[in-house]
Amino acid sequence: MSWSDERVDVLKKLWGEGKTAAEIAKQLGEGVTRNAVIGKAHRLKLSSRLSPIQQNTKKKKVADKAPRVVKRAPTHPKMPVFEGKKVSMDELTEKMCRWPSGDPQSEDFSFCGCDIQEGLPYCSTHALSAYQVASRAKTLKASDFSGDAGTPDDLEIKNVATA
Repeated sequence: MSWSDERVDVLKKLWGEGKTAAEIAKQLGEGVTRNAVIGKAHRLKLSSRLSPIQQNTKKKKVADKAPRVVKRAPTHPKMPVFEGKKVSMDELTEKMCRWPSGDPQSEDFSFCGCDIQEGLPYCSTHALSAYQVASRAKTLKASDFSGDAGTPDDLEIKNVATA
């Protein structure tokens, strides 16, 4: 393949327009390869350009500087905290739920104190928080625990947002 003055002019023109070496080779035709175009452009000392890979990186950097829209998870109201009977350490027996409530160093620290689920140190309500089911197919519900221990109607339930 020979580089005629006419081909060199076409190469310079298309190179200046920002065409890729493959596009220039295709337009020149007759056995001109992409590598031949790159080599001739280098020998002619045509202005160096970013490779397509570098151009993609540059575009990403420019796009990265654009303001982003941050999607936030929907906020859900805080679930109420079940505090149980609020018994002190001295009042706690082996049949009472040992779920702690508050800061252990504060005076109002307490334990749930409701009746425990058999074989567990917690009432049915706190057992839901304390234990996870190994199988993904099953979700833990209050009905999974037998009896009504630990959930008397007269217990105070506080909202986490206000606690």
